Amino acid sequence: MDYNMASDASLVQEYIHGNEQALSTLITRHQQRIYSFIYSKVFDKDVSEDVFQDTFIKVINTLKRGKYNEEGKFLPWVMRIAHNLVIDHFRKNKRMPMFENKGDFNIFSVLSDDELNIEKQLIKDQIECDVQELIKELPEDQLEVLTMRIYKDMSFKEISEATGVSINTALGRMRYALINLRKIIEKHNLILTN
Repeated sequence: MDYNMASDASLVQEYIHGNEQALSTLITRHQQRIYSFIYSKVFDKDVSEDVFQDTFIKVINTLKRGKYNEEGKFLPWVMRIAHNLVIDHFRKNKRMPMFENKGDFNIFSVLSDDELNIEKQLIKDQIECDVQELIKELPEDQLEVLTMRIYKDMSFKEISEATGVSINTALGRMRYALINLRKIIEKHNLILTN
């Protein structure tokens, strides 16, 4: 079997049937893309290497347990695992990437809704700090899109490619993230009294 010519799907099957060389070929084939993706999120070589290794430990465990069912979609599946591990890394370290406002979308415009009137009562630094804590309460798929859009300044096309969902799905998740963020803000009654 010529491993370099084989499809991802057939290499996965080979590995599941005990052929270690097949996995090695898969890792070599996608290593650069997956590592670059991880590095573009964490901007740290050591962390990127750790997340990359953890990604393939998870891949191997899933394949060995016979839980893999992503026929023909090996790379998007691995990218999703890597992305979830990046989010876990930020959660574990209790820090989200720094917020940078670069143009068309501004988190403060979300919070200055007339119903909530939050911007008038909280200084921007406080809002930013609170928002970083509050967004952790969002469902994971919404948190992922919100983080990529606001903290990483990614376009919806880039988000769609990175998460393996359509642009419309990414837009929908962003919309629901903002709706839920408003509810979370109300739930926490985030209004300072003077």
